[in-house]
Parts: sequence; structure tokens; C-alpha cells
Amino acid sequence: MKIAFIGDIVGKPGRDMLQKHLPTLKEQEGIDFVIANYENASHGFGLTLKNCNELFSYGVDVMTGGNHSWDKKDILPLFDSHELLRPHNYPDELAGTGCKVYDVCGEKLAILNLMGHYGMPYTDNAFRCAEESVNALREDGIYNIFVDFHAEATSEKRAMLMLLEGRVSGIIGTHTHVSTDDFQIVAGTAYMTDIGLTGCRDNVIGMDKKVPLQQFLTGMKGHFDIPKKCKKILQMAVMELEEGKCTSAFKLKILDDGRTLKSEAWLED
Repeated sequence: MKIAFIGDIVGKPGRDMLQKHLPTLKEQEGIDFVIANYENASHGFGLTLKNCNELFSYGVDVMTGGNHSWDKKDILPLFDSHELLRPHNYPDELAGTGCKVYDVCGEKLAILNLMGHYGMPYTDNAFRCAEESVNALREDGIYNIFVDFHAEATSEKRAMLMLLEGRVSGIIGTHTHVSTDDFQIVAGTAYMTDIGLTGCRDNVIGMDKKVPLQQFLTGMKGHFDIPKKCKKILQMAVMELEEGKCTSAFKLKILDDGRTLKSEAWLED
């Protein structure tokens, strides 16, 4: 099967890039299943019902979350009615789940959403949750497993690879909105520290530069806003999975000026 992952969709510019490009990309690349991170999709903070339905209409199959999953309260019933995940290491009594299994091309595919610890809200241990969840999936005969690890610290993301390499099909980081140049396949596990945002690319992590610069210069905080006009980017990882292993992978960067940049994941010996 061939799956694709799109990182933090930031506001309307990010949603617009999916609307314009995702249907064509699915057809051109023969993509069977699309995962996307929703946590910044509604004006940068959380997800509304309207934007949820919008993104699914563009061809997304399941969406993952992070520390902003709860920002829009109308998301709570959506966990029961839509294919939405939130980090699995949030307490069990909260709405939703962070792990679901899907039928794709006659095979089982598990999507696991986890959140790191540094600079993040308090949650259960992400690494113990990962270990327990992956072991349970594999005991049930599910070997195609993709992990969205939503974390600030690059060390946490790299450590997750060391914990799960060879036992999951892919681990790709989200949250920083800044893409990293380390897409690789290790023991059949595709790994990238952070896929980067889909949205505005000529500002500060998808937000208008005014308030972030004010905060850095003076220490005074303010409300982050999505720019009304900006240069846009869509960032997507595509992975070919066979019997639980990633056999090949590449990343696409689609710019709104017409350029498409493609980089192959390297294979570690």
C-alpha cells in the first residue's frame, strides 16, 4: 500500500493548498490512504466542524492532533462521528482515542498519534504508551503501523525512532512547523524528525510576523494571526509499505509559485 502524511495544516492557506493539490497528487502518485495533522487547521488553533468536513472532502482519510486538539470545543463530538485522533497518551477518560486501525488495500493499517513532553501539556508517558500500543497491535497481527509523534524536542523524536525502529512502518514528527532534512528508512521504518507545516511559508511558523517579533523584542505576548496574504507551501511524505516495512519513501514540497521539490528518503544499512 502507498500512504501519505501531511503535517500541521495551518489555517486557511494550508486548507487552500490541500484543496488545490491533494486530489491531483493522490491520482498522480497512486496514494491509497492520506493522514493529515489538523491541530492548527482552524485559524491556527484547533479544528471546527466546518473545517473538519472541508479537509475530508479534499481526500484526507484520517486526521491526527496534538496540543491544540482541544482548542475548539465543538471537536468533542467529532471524535465519535469523524475519523479524528488525538494524542493517545492523553488520559483515557478524555474524548476520543489516539490509535485506530483501517482496512487499506486488503491489509490492516494502524495510525498511532502520540505527543511529547518538553514544552507540552501534561500527559502520560509517550514512550511507555508507544511501547504498549505497538506491542498490542503486533500481537493482534497488525504490522503496518504509522506514528505521528507531535513533539517539540528533536531528541524525543529521535529517541522514539530508537525505541520503535523495525517494529513500525513509519514515524514522522509534527509540531515545530519547520521541516527537517533527515528523511530516512531504518530497518524498514521511515523516519523524519519534522515534516513541517502546510500553509504560509514567508513568516514565523505560519503566523503573521508582527506578534512573534514583538514578543522576541519586548517579551510582550499577543494573539497570533494567520496572514491574509502569503506565500504558501504543501509538505507531504509518501511511503510504500509492504508487510509492515517501508520499502521506499519520498517527500514533496509543493509551492504556490508552481514549483515542486522532491527528495528521496535514504536507506540506512
